[in-house]
Formats: sequence, structure tokens, C-alpha cells
Amino acid sequence: MPYIEQERRYKLEEDGALSPRPDTPGELNYCLTVLIRNYLDDPDSGNGPVNYEKYNAVIGALECCKLELYRRMIAPYEDDAMQRHGDVYDT
Repeated sequence: MPYIEQERRYKLEEDGALSPRPDTPGELNYCLTVLIRNYLDDPDSGNGPVNYEKYNAVIGALECCKLELYRRMIAPYEDDAMQRHGDVYDT
């Protein structure tokens, strides 16, 4: 997942890869698209030319990012809402 070395995180942040922060869903989509295109189009990445493997890697990274977001942020939010408002399932 996103657990990369701290030094590399700082480098990505310094290079502006993580800013400015998007304000709307459209801006978020745009930022993600630009990051993906930069990954796919980078001849110096050492990953070779664009091919199915790179496309598959992008889809996999997006899916894992989605799952991690759900696991770490959305599920706890939903659990809290369930406690405050009551469960919709009879258990």
C-alpha cells in the first residue's frame, strides 16, 4: 500500500506531486489522471514502454487505494454512524 520510505515521501511532496490539494471531485479526478498519465508516460521510470502490464499495474494500484481508503477511513466512519443512529440489520 502507500507505506513507502519517509525520505521518498518527502521527495514526492517537495516535487509538488501532492499539491495543490483538489477542492472538488472533478479536481481530484483530474489530479489522479495526471499522476497516472505521468507514470505511464515517464520514459525514465525504468518500467519500459506502455503495455498491458503497466495498465494493469495502474488499475491494481487504484483498486488497492480504494480498498485501503475504505478499510482505514470509511468503515470506522460507518461503524460510528451505526452506533449513533442504530443498525439497519437485525443481529
